[in-house]
Amino acid sequence: MQRKSFGNMQCPIARSLERVGEWWSILILRDAFYGLTRFDEFQKSLDIAPNMLTRRLNALVQEGLLERHLYCEKPPRYEYRLTQRGHDFRPVLLALLAWGNKHFAPEGASVVLLDASTGANVDPVLVDGATGKRISENEHVIGAGPAAAEPILRRIAGAAARSMP
Repeated sequence: MQRKSFGNMQCPIARSLERVGEWWSILILRDAFYGLTRFDEFQKSLDIAPNMLTRRLNALVQEGLLERHLYCEKPPRYEYRLTQRGHDFRPVLLALLAWGNKHFAPEGASVVLLDASTGANVDPVLVDGATGKRISENEHVIGAGPAAAEPILRRIAGAAARSMP
């Protein structure tokens, strides 16, 4: 059975999931942020089948999140490095880290975000880049962008109608 593609949907969440929605991809990106670059490093860290790792690395390269760099010619071996698009995924990983620690770590946090200069724990939050104000459900809503087509407009209008008292 062929998997549905979200790549041409107008929703930015669906388009993003098309690129990184498979859990191996997100874990590979996590490990790339930890500094892993080589196939054998990813395989050892993730305990993933080589054919699956090859497919996921190729997909992340194709989507522009990783770049492949030859480090050995015979046999050909590559390193995988984050691109700017890949680096821009970091806030998503940090949000998943905070959400996971809050809801799925009854034994306590095993990984935390730290201030590099003080070593203090940091709670990653989403803020408005213009005002620095923390994004909240009560004060911020999803709206239609200038390129929104009819399905997006209907979805947003329906959500607004449901939230009315």
